[in-house]
Amino acid sequence: MNQALERNLSEMGSIELSVAELRARPGTKWHHYADDVLPAWIAEMDFGIPEPIHAVLRRIVGEGAYGYEDPSLYPSLAEAFAAYMHDRYAWSVSPELTLPVADLVQAQFTTVAAFTEPGEKVILQTPIYPPFINSVREMGRQMVEHPLLDDGTRYVLDTASLLKLVDASTRLLMLCNPHNPTGRVFERRELEAIAQLAIDRQLVVLADEVHADLAFPGNVHIPFASLAPEVAERTITITSATKAYNIPGLRCGIMHFGSAALRTRFSSRLPERLRGKVNRFGVEATVAAWRAPECGAWLERVMQLLERNRDRLGRFLAAELPAVRYYSPDASYLAWLDCRALDLPVSPQQFLLEKARVALTDGTEFGAPGRGHVRLNFGTSEQILDELLDRMAESMRVSQPAA
Repeated sequence: MNQALERNLSEMGSIELSVAELRARPGTKWHHYADDVLPAWIAEMDFGIPEPIHAVLRRIVGEGAYGYEDPSLYPSLAEAFAAYMHDRYAWSVSPELTLPVADLVQAQFTTVAAFTEPGEKVILQTPIYPPFINSVREMGRQMVEHPLLDDGTRYVLDTASLLKLVDASTRLLMLCNPHNPTGRVFERRELEAIAQLAIDRQLVVLADEVHADLAFPGNVHIPFASLAPEVAERTITITSATKAYNIPGLRCGIMHFGSAALRTRFSSRLPERLRGKVNRFGVEATVAAWRAPECGAWLERVMQLLERNRDRLGRFLAAELPAVRYYSPDASYLAWLDCRALDLPVSPQQFLLEKARVALTDGTEFGAPGRGHVRLNFGTSEQILDELLDRMAESMRVSQPAA
């Protein structure tokens, strides 16, 4: 590790939290399992939050005003989103085509409801974040799996096979980029292949880009709607500050419609009362995350820590658990681990929970390609990650195939 990186990491201070501090806080991640279990499942980092966000929340609490909110707050969120996208991704968006939402999963469900009919088909790149699957199945649509292809070095979009999956009843393609759980940041040529298909076959694309700010050096996130005006016209982008700035409980996100026609259709199919509302805490915290320079500096330091943990995980698996197949993610704090070569008697998630007292996410939740896999969240302190990995290695070494 170079001296500059060591110096920056040493300045993190309260960003990293201890096990005692994490267990003393409310929340699902550290209280879903028994106290002897180390949780690395749900997509939430074990860090604090930027001071400007703290300051905003303290100010609101200090005012003690919890009446009905003033809708005039919402334009500031749309404007902050537009400025952030322009500055970070050189993507020009229209604030007037932006809709605040309390939950990106709700945005997935409502998009399926607005742009498809029961029985129609929706394409997903599996393995995929479980709510994608749930939004299709629970809304009575047909899920068409388009599995990512393992090329021996990473997971890629199998664009050659995509056209064969589209027929007259296909209406929607749901894209997750950066991809959850594999961590891929898809390249322009991959995205352009999907875009061309969407144009040719008149598909609407829902692009979930919530992990975009967590791309590691050497990887460039390209907003799908930024590819071309004709692509934007068919694209609904959903994102938020919740993953990068560690504020998922504040319930604030964005739907951006690439055309007025998309926004009009959505609004006509989904009355406002069915869409939910964001709250003042979430709006003002998100605006601070996207506008305050100190939040940008905080994210840079967090990315250094995540990069260190990502590389540490890779070295550990190669040395201690070489039978576990792992591709270093391009983005996010999530690692997708292929444990099939271990031939465990139960799912790797169940095995690690019972034998190692480590809680990861079961790969089967991400679709059929996830069998025999687990998703591991390495967005934690170095000390917690080391303990978690040591527990995994101790329990899994006996199951590794002989060399």
